[in-house]
Amino acid sequence: MLQPGELQMVEPKRAKPPVHWSDLNSDERKAKVVELGLPAFRADQFSRQWFARLNDDPATWTDVPAELRERVKDELFPNLLTSIRALDCDNGTTVKQVWKLFDGALVESVLMRYPGRVTMCISSQAGCGMNCPFCATGQGGLTRNLSTAEIVEQVLAGARALERGEITGGEGRVNNIVFMGMGEPMANYKNVIATIRRMTDPAPAGYGMSARGITVSTVGLVPRINDLASEGIPVTLALSLHAPDDELRDTLVPINTRYKVREVLDACWNYADVTKRRVSIEYAMIKDINDQAWRAERLADLLVGELVHVNLIPLNPTPGSKWTASRPEDEKAFVRILQERGVAVTVRDTRGREIDGACGQLAATVS
Repeated sequence: MLQPGELQMVEPKRAKPPVHWSDLNSDERKAKVVELGLPAFRADQFSRQWFARLNDDPATWTDVPAELRERVKDELFPNLLTSIRALDCDNGTTVKQVWKLFDGALVESVLMRYPGRVTMCISSQAGCGMNCPFCATGQGGLTRNLSTAEIVEQVLAGARALERGEITGGEGRVNNIVFMGMGEPMANYKNVIATIRRMTDPAPAGYGMSARGITVSTVGLVPRINDLASEGIPVTLALSLHAPDDELRDTLVPINTRYKVREVLDACWNYADVTKRRVSIEYAMIKDINDQAWRAERLADLLVGELVHVNLIPLNPTPGSKWTASRPEDEKAFVRILQERGVAVTVRDTRGREIDGACGQLAATVS
């Protein structure tokens, strides 16, 4: 395990997952089917089945010749995720999946159904190298980056469950995706961006959802925030800030030793200027650590007048943690100070705490 202040930025060398249809863009898919000796138009057929009809069994694809289906499945649609545990709460409207990947690595995703919408919290890495001491994922260290298809498949698995009426509430559709599961999305930037494009490409090329329904969270990798601003994809940027001062943030979010609070926020304001999208500031409320009134004032000084919204998150319990959530009166005072200074703020309605599926709790264990 990493010591406080250390960062594991380099992905360990491991075998790569098999190439999957979701790893490929439209041009690459056409080239792939031609390489297999099939006509290029098959690419649209396969994509329509996979993304639009949410049919993950090529053996049932009646628009594909029967003699091709097994080959198509083996060479283009290898199995990437195997569910080894599913837990639910909130009367079945919150479902956490523990997935085993091809190499035995474990990741988690959480589906949360609300009135009128469905949000999926997905993982971009197996483990995390950012070493934030209050986060269960960060304490386990980084195993590896996920491939584009491994990330996409978490969403499509949830979409299929909704389509088939397997989630309480009947049929439905994934409306929102938050990259707030295991891992630091910006440390797997290329595959996260490719995932966003698969999700937002119109059918049959992709799932066809709005980019405005996607949130990318980061602890503050400034170069990647600047890259995201240039992508032309209006996703929501969420910064896990957790402290307004460098002294405390160096401990709570060790990447702060490299990119200080002011530098990270400047990158966020540039993102807001370029995209016209409001930045979300994530702030875990930790008793007697970062919830003092003077820190609320300091936070307001940094944010007032910017295109920003603060998401206060009552700290969720993790095994062995010495910290706990703020007292209700301190949380209310923190909210009041921000509101009085004109900063938009809400307290997150945490889902999945009792199944270790809430923010900071994902550790991909099966015990």
